[in-house]
Amino acid sequence: MYQFNFQPVVDSMDLLLHGAWLTVRLSLMAMALGLIVSVLGAIGKTSGIRPVRWLIDVYVEVIRNTPFLVQIFFIFFGLPAVGVSMSANTAALVALVINVGAYGTEIIRAGIESVPQGQIEAGRALGLSPAKIFRYVVLKPALRNIYPSLTSQFIYLMLTSSVVSVISANDLASAGADLNAQTFASFEIYLVLTIMYFLLSLGFSALFAVIRRLFFTYPASR
Repeated sequence: MYQFNFQPVVDSMDLLLHGAWLTVRLSLMAMALGLIVSVLGAIGKTSGIRPVRWLIDVYVEVIRNTPFLVQIFFIFFGLPAVGVSMSANTAALVALVINVGAYGTEIIRAGIESVPQGQIEAGRALGLSPAKIFRYVVLKPALRNIYPSLTSQFIYLMLTSSVVSVISANDLASAGADLNAQTFASFEIYLVLTIMYFLLSLGFSALFAVIRRLFFTYPASR
């Protein structure tokens, strides 16, 4: 009969909490930078410049149709062959940004194209500049429309970040693997990691719900 022993996990909880913090920090940075990439990619895809649209299409299709594990291996192990070297943590961040940027580009592109043309024409009639039309008339309504899909992608990004442990990047999964190598309490460690990732997902969901109420909810009429 297996004897459960959570004492090694309790004794090393500070290591796991530090790993959880690193996962949160890595995920937030990747989300912020990935959102910028997504917006720029969506602008390029909806523009009339054919070479730009073609390049973005290639980028999106390559990333969406290859495994994330292969992508991170290519960045960390492949690029040094052509003189581009980076630390494990930097490679993890770059891989996550590139990955979420491709998926986010398609999500935001769909949101931009969902904005009625009449709203854009109304903005022009009011004398708004193209930049203000895009910011207030196109981008914000588009983000409101696709906000649930975008936040789901970001939560998936946080869970996917556990893969970066394969290149020894510092995160929660890596901390768990290190602890498992020291104590061999695999069941207890990975049970706790499962719970911690679940709680992180709930935390991000709550954060995104607050952001939605603050920025994407119409004020109640009186």
